[in-house]
Amino acid sequence: MAGLAELSHKAQRAAASVIIDHVLSNAKKDREKAFLDIVDFAEKFWGDGMPKENYDKVREAIRHPEGNKWIRFINRVLDETDPHVAKMAALNLGFEAFFRGTKEIRKNRKKYDCNIPWLILFDPTSACNMHCTGCWSGTYGHKHNLSFEDMDKIVTQGKELGVYLYMMTGGEPLVRKKDILKLAEKHNDVEFSLYTNSTLIDEDFCKEVVRLGNLTFQLSIEGTPETNDERRGAGHYAAVMRAMDLLKKYGILFGTSICYTRHNVEAVTSDEFLKMIADKGARFGFYFHYMPVGNNAAPELMPTMEQRKYMIERIRYVRSSKSDIEFYPMDFQNDGEFVGGCIAGGRNYFHINSAGDAEPCVFIHYSNTNIHGNSILEMLQSPLFKAYHDGQPFNHNHLRPCPMLENPELLQKMVHETGAHSTDLESPESVEHLCEKCKDYAACWAKEADEIWTHETHKKPSYQNYKPSNIIK
Repeated sequence: MAGLAELSHKAQRAAASVIIDHVLSNAKKDREKAFLDIVDFAEKFWGDGMPKENYDKVREAIRHPEGNKWIRFINRVLDETDPHVAKMAALNLGFEAFFRGTKEIRKNRKKYDCNIPWLILFDPTSACNMHCTGCWSGTYGHKHNLSFEDMDKIVTQGKELGVYLYMMTGGEPLVRKKDILKLAEKHNDVEFSLYTNSTLIDEDFCKEVVRLGNLTFQLSIEGTPETNDERRGAGHYAAVMRAMDLLKKYGILFGTSICYTRHNVEAVTSDEFLKMIADKGARFGFYFHYMPVGNNAAPELMPTMEQRKYMIERIRYVRSSKSDIEFYPMDFQNDGEFVGGCIAGGRNYFHINSAGDAEPCVFIHYSNTNIHGNSILEMLQSPLFKAYHDGQPFNHNHLRPCPMLENPELLQKMVHETGAHSTDLESPESVEHLCEKCKDYAACWAKEADEIWTHETHKKPSYQNYKPSNIIK
């Protein structure tokens, strides 16, 4: 495979496909050798994009899986997943997004002097069949939808910049089930991942997902039947359980999307809960700190300082070798150190709502650019997005990454200086109103976060995707 990086995109994908077939066909034979072949492939393709010692550490873990729970975890995922779904995820998420896409993105960041994301999140529709307490989406109704042509434009132009991972939320994205399947079929070289309330997942839909192979899911759930249905409505917990059973039956990759609040922190992180969702087939999960976004927000749901400190310790424990829970959790707010702080504004991702407005983050409802009048690149070069690019990292303490929740004065400054307008589809909210709800929280958390940060050892990353003058020395 000498000269792999110089081959055409089509030839590179074909080479990756051969290696992946080798891994999947060796499920009951010599999977260790197949895994080592993948590492060799990655090193030839990626080269010095990652330190050589990192490749060697991976090789060591593969050769001695008894001491590494994540190698056992990967084997379990491969054994449980439909072979076509597994192959498409490895090709699209592994090769296209992680390897090839990352190289293209890094080149384009320099070329265009702006943030270029690793993933794009968009809302096919504002419609949702649920009305969860404190959520802005449930109030929007079905007024706004991205057309199939809009969604096709997002993916087509995103791929030109190196973006091969697309997530969908809403509203409830599966209200647009037919168009989503059509989009996944047309763009079969990218990975789509949907945040869903689970209620519209059925047997026929699962069969289509297996046929296509390039869709994964994050199911919204918030702990026990009581803590979940208190916020999401009677019967929702049972609907999630049915959806999990179906996705597991068909070998479809899925995880969870969990909003943690003052009322459910313990319920959604207990051993009992995590082992239950792992037994159901969920293999990964995103935890989201409750954000008081929108005029109908419920700030009293925000976690306490003690609960947030607990979340930091708990999530890292579950990921450690000390825990026997085979589930990989990620914390959007507390894992800032591992992604360099705030990932929004196109630094690693951005959001396009159902009206076409490009927002820096799914939680930041302000914009001055729209897919109906601008290209993806023009959006990333718009005033508010450039302000994000010029300001990141917003805090050198990556336990305080957000320009809204932990540094609310910065969001106010950016919105005012760029003339961005509220994109709330139901009840426009001033940036002052939003940030006032975060002011006291930010001040209290600053003391706690700085205490934690100064007593930890922090490794300098080999690559920092900030504006050159902002790179941390």
